[in-house]
Amino acid sequence: MTNMGAKDALCKIAHLAIGLPDTLAYYSASELEAGFKKTMAFQPRVIKQNRGSSGEGIWIIKLKSGNYCKNFGDRSCTDDEVLEMMEACDNHAETHTVGEFLEFCVNGRTAKSGKWDTIGTGKYLEGGKEAGGQLVDQRFCPRIVEGEIRMNMIGDVCTGIIHKKPKA
Repeated sequence: MTNMGAKDALCKIAHLAIGLPDTLAYYSASELEAGFKKTMAFQPRVIKQNRGSSGEGIWIIKLKSGNYCKNFGDRSCTDDEVLEMMEACDNHAETHTVGEFLEFCVNGRTAKSGKWDTIGTGKYLEGGKEAGGQLVDQRFCPRIVEGEIRMNMIGDVCTGIIHKKPKA
């Protein structure tokens, strides 16, 4: 049996009927830069770090311009395009360029990443795959405000059900 994290599962099912083909996992700076610029140009995104479940490092991101392409892969964002972002842990808003966001994700707070208000430190890929350094990039689903159901399973036995709903 293969073990996988919950966030990995989103990427593993991307090609199935219940998945979305623009759901990607990033383990390196080069994968993040190429993939995120392409997905962000297509539709609003949710970017999730692989560490923790408090919402820190989980960003809902939209292009300020609203300049989305019709088909996935038709274009890629440039470093100077402006992002409107909200972090799931406390719903605070931030505005950054694509370049600043990518720098923060890889290297944390630097002169190149600009000023951040988040309590987090970025560096989401730090330590590589072996240390849990990963980002998952998935399409934003507007109905998330209704909440999500988490089923905690041990084998084929449900040990708990949680209804998680974002703050209003």
